[in-house]
Amino acid sequence: MTKITTITNVEFGKMINAAAAALAANADTINKLNVFPVPDGDTGTNMSLSMASGAQYERDALDTDISTLAKATSKGLLMGARGNSGVILSQIFRGFSNSVEGKKTLSARDLADALMSGAQVAYKSVMKPTEGTILTVIREAASKANKVADETDDLVKLMHAVNEAAQIALASTPDLLPVLKQVGVVDSGGQGLVFVLQAFYQVLSGDFNEADLKTPDNAELDQMVKELHAGAQANSHLDPRSIEYGYCTEIMVQIAKGTTYDHEFDYETFYHHLSQLGDSLLVINDDEIVKVHVHTEDPGEILRWGTHFGSLVKVKVDNMRDQQQAVIDAQRTEAAQMAKMAAAAVPASDTAVIAISAGDGVADLFKSLGVHTVISGGQTMNPSTADIVDAIKATGAKSALILPNNSNIFMAADQAVDLADIPVLVVKTRTVQQGLTAMMGYNPEAELSDNADEMASVMLDVKSAQITKAVRDTKLNGMTIKHGDWMGILDGEIEVVTKKLLDAASQSVAKMIDDDSEIVTIIYGENTNQRDAEKLQEAILALNDGLEIEIHNGKQPLYPFLISVE
Repeated sequence: MTKITTITNVEFGKMINAAAAALAANADTINKLNVFPVPDGDTGTNMSLSMASGAQYERDALDTDISTLAKATSKGLLMGARGNSGVILSQIFRGFSNSVEGKKTLSARDLADALMSGAQVAYKSVMKPTEGTILTVIREAASKANKVADETDDLVKLMHAVNEAAQIALASTPDLLPVLKQVGVVDSGGQGLVFVLQAFYQVLSGDFNEADLKTPDNAELDQMVKELHAGAQANSHLDPRSIEYGYCTEIMVQIAKGTTYDHEFDYETFYHHLSQLGDSLLVINDDEIVKVHVHTEDPGEILRWGTHFGSLVKVKVDNMRDQQQAVIDAQRTEAAQMAKMAAAAVPASDTAVIAISAGDGVADLFKSLGVHTVISGGQTMNPSTADIVDAIKATGAKSALILPNNSNIFMAADQAVDLADIPVLVVKTRTVQQGLTAMMGYNPEAELSDNADEMASVMLDVKSAQITKAVRDTKLNGMTIKHGDWMGILDGEIEVVTKKLLDAASQSVAKMIDDDSEIVTIIYGENTNQRDAEKLQEAILALNDGLEIEIHNGKQPLYPFLISVE
C-alpha cells in the first residue's frame, strides 16, 4: 500500500468529488433506511444534493491551497444543505474548514484535527444531540483519527482506521437508538457519512475508480453544465465585461482516432493542460470517448488540444458575455414584476410569511390565509438553505416568518435565519395542518416576535394525521406492517395500520377526536378525489354527527389524505 503523508489540492478535490459521487450512487440505499416504511425516505437524496453543492463550489474555486478549497466546500454545503442530515453534514465540513484555515496542504495530524473540529461543530449545531445518529459516527471516526495521528504520519493508514471506526460506529447505532433496532436498520445519516469517509479512504489508497467520476453520459454532463451555468448566471449584477473567460466551450473526442491523433490519452495530462486555459472545467471519459466542458478565452486551443488525442466528434462554443447580457435584461424585467407583486402582497407590518409545502392546492390554502410565498417542497423535496434565503429576499419585506411544516426542514430554516439580511423567525410547524392552523394566529399588524409566539401557541390546538402506504415490511411499536398496507401517522407516530385506505383514514380520525373536537378538515391528494373525501366524511359523521367537516383539494403527492382535528 502506497504511503501518503501530504494531501494537496489534487487529492482534496478528488476526495470531495468522490464523496459526492458515492452519495449520488448510494442515495436510494440510504433512503431505504428510513425508520418509517413510507414512500418518502429522503436522507440519501438530501445528503447527495448537499454534497453535490459542496463539490461544485470546490470545483469552481480558483485557488490551490486546501484552506480555500475547504472553505468553498463548506460554503457550498451550507447553501445547498437540505434536510437535517444535509445540514449536519454541512456543519461537519464547516468545522473541518475552520480547522484547516491558512493551510496549503494537510498532514495526518491536520486531517485528524479537522475531523475532530467537524465533530465538535456538528454536535454544537444540534440543540439536543442524539446518539445512534450521524453524530455518533463522526465522533467515533474523529476520535480514532486523533489516536492514529499520534502513531503515524501515513494518511492512508489513518483513513483506513477512520473508515473502519465509522463502520463500527454505524453498526452500533441500533444499540444506541432503540427504534433503529426495532425496525432492523442502521441510522441513515450515519450510513451517508460512512460513504463519504469511505470515499476519502478509497481516493488516498488508490482504490477509487476515477471512471465513477467521469462516466460519459450526455444527460449527466448536460445537467452538470446546466448547474454550472445556473450558478454563474444567478447574479444579475455581474457585468458581462467582467467575465474573465467568455466562451463556454464543449468538445467530444473519439480517443485514438483520426488523422490528427499523436498523443496517448492520459487523464491527468489531458486535464492539467485544460485547467491552465480557463475555469468551470469538467472532463469525463471512458476507453473510447472523452468529453470536455470549459470556460475559456481561447476555444481554438481547446479544440487543438483535443485533436492531439483523437478525432473531434462534437464542438459547441457559446459567447457567455452575450448570454449574461440577456440574463441581465430578463432578470431586470422579472425583478420589476416581483417588486410590484411584493409591494402589493406585503402587509403594513412589512412582515412576510413563507410556507413550505407540496401540492398546488395546499399552496393555495396557505395563500388564502395570508402566506406571501410558498416554497414547493416537503418530505421528499426538502428545500435547501439557499432556496429559503432566496425566498426571503424575494419578498422585499423588512421581516419574515417561516413555516417549515416538516421537522426535517427545521435546521435548514434555522441556517436561513442566520444568513438572511432581515429579521426572521421560524415557527416550527411539523405538519401542513399545523402550518395552516398557525396562520389563524397571524396578525399583519403585530410585531414579528408577537406573531411568532401567537402562531406557535395556536398550532398546538390541532391534531394531525397523514395517511400513506407502506413501502416495505417492518415491525414498529408492536405493529406488524406489510408492504402495501395503509398507515395512519398521527402527529409523527404510526398508530393505525389497515388494508384499506378509507379504514386507515377513518380509524385515524377516531383516535384523534374527543369531546372537545369541533372541526375536521380533510385535504385530499393527487391520487384521490372529491368522492373519496366525501366517503371519508360519511365515515367520520358516523363516528360523531356533530362535527363540522371541511374538504379541500390539496393535490399533494404520496399522502392521499391529510387530516386535521380541532
